[in-house]
Amino acid sequence: MAAVPQKDRVAKSARTRGECRRKELRLRVSPGTRQALAALMEWSGITEQSEAMTLMIHHLHALGSAKCLPLLNPPRHEIEISENVAREFRNKSLLALQKDPGDEIIEPSS
Repeated sequence: MAAVPQKDRVAKSARTRGECRRKELRLRVSPGTRQALAALMEWSGITEQSEAMTLMIHHLHALGSAKCLPLLNPPRHEIEISENVAREFRNKSLLALQKDPGDEIIEPSS
């Protein structure tokens, strides 16, 4: 069987995408996300990234909103300032005010 020219393959692929209403999704990820996807693919024996992503989306959707929401909530970092850092910040702020006075807040007398 003769090889199909690339031009014909591209045209057929475009027709198929149009008929199935397929859209291309592009995703730029950090190395950590890429590594996590690679591990998931390895664990499941999936070799195509698009197949892994499609399966994850469909499986999450099948869980329903109540069960998938905890998986889709991004972790939030809590910032706690230690006493040492707060004290150091205060001391340096006071030192800066001593060097360049005029930025102090003067409370109005009542």
